[in-house]
Amino acid sequence: MWFVAIGVAMLLMNLAGIGPIGAWTWKDMWWAMLLPYGLAVAWWTWSDLTGHTQRKAMERDEAKRAERRERNAEALGLKLRSTKKPR
Repeated sequence: MWFVAIGVAMLLMNLAGIGPIGAWTWKDMWWAMLLPYGLAVAWWTWSDLTGHTQRKAMERDEAKRAERRERNAEALGLKLRSTKKPR
């Protein structure tokens, strides 16, 4: 997502003529203007192929579940057991 944001910022800077990016022409620097989008595609491809995206989604779901269990236990007045093994 960061690569897309950088690409959009670069495009807006080019169209508005801001900074050195504003001086770039599409004829000479087309590759630099499109580079962030290519990197975004590469990142998303790698992320999907390695399972990174699914793993992060599962971690978020598990964190939500744990927080909901804790909140419900506190609402019922129960004390949650520690996950540490007794000695």
